[in-house]
Amino acid sequence: MIGKVTPDRVTPPAPENATTLARAVSELIAAFSDAGLETPSLDARRLVLGCLGLPPIALLRDPERPVSSDERQRLSSAARRRLAREPVSRILGERAFHGLEFEIGPSTLDPRPETETLVDGVLELVRQGLSPGGKAPRILDIGTGSGAILVALLHRLPAACGLGVDISEPALAIAARNASRHGVGHRATFKLSTWLEAVEGQFDIIVSNPPYIPSHAIATLEPEVAYDPRAALDGGPDGLAPYRAIAHQCPRVLVHGGWLAVEVGVDQASTVAQLLTEAVGQSTAPGLHIWSDLAGVPRCVAVEARV
Repeated sequence: MIGKVTPDRVTPPAPENATTLARAVSELIAAFSDAGLETPSLDARRLVLGCLGLPPIALLRDPERPVSSDERQRLSSAARRRLAREPVSRILGERAFHGLEFEIGPSTLDPRPETETLVDGVLELVRQGLSPGGKAPRILDIGTGSGAILVALLHRLPAACGLGVDISEPALAIAARNASRHGVGHRATFKLSTWLEAVEGQFDIIVSNPPYIPSHAIATLEPEVAYDPRAALDGGPDGLAPYRAIAHQCPRVLVHGGWLAVEVGVDQASTVAQLLTEAVGQSTAPGLHIWSDLAGVPRCVAVEARV
């Protein structure tokens, strides 16, 4: 029987030929490095911990913990999937985003660190008192997917409420579970809708991470991206079709002085800013914010509604 880990007791050393946590990580790092994966050490640690259901401290506190036969089989299967360039988050079915763990699935986009820029930007607008809803804004998330953006915002804004819409019923079910998981389910509603067609009511803040990759560029993306739903990636011939749809429909539900904040692709910020400004900020000079991600890429655009 494997000994329980306590501050003064760890599992005794495993037999020399047994697989241990440390050895499992080492073997995966070697395999992933040989395959040229970008982050072999991180991937190996995440897979070992995730597949075995262990906390991160286990690798430090109990590196000699034996890995059972069943656990080795799970790790072997996960390693084959990673070597086929399936992302670790897809293999584990979870992704960390803005300090929270989110369930993801085949119907949802895998939320990435760049999108946290959008959450941070909207939170800054609220902190500065720029939202007409004050600290209790009504938020609409278009194309909510796993619900990561909306749930992260509601988690940080305890008086806010929100609606997430998506074209995928399975994605909406995942989003609802994520909202409940993080204690905001009573403040979040999810609804099937193509863009804003089924949306009613008024909102202080509209957010979206729409598809923005030009159709012709989809085939050139990293293999890991192919595991995202194409509908969550394909932005039409020039990558801007979703922004046009949002810009056309959002004036109906965005309150005067509210904000439309979206993630954008590389080199799209200025074009999207002009497009959104023409749609919601045309009567007077609107407020405009462009936020860059950690790599310095202009990643999010927010325009104040003045129509």
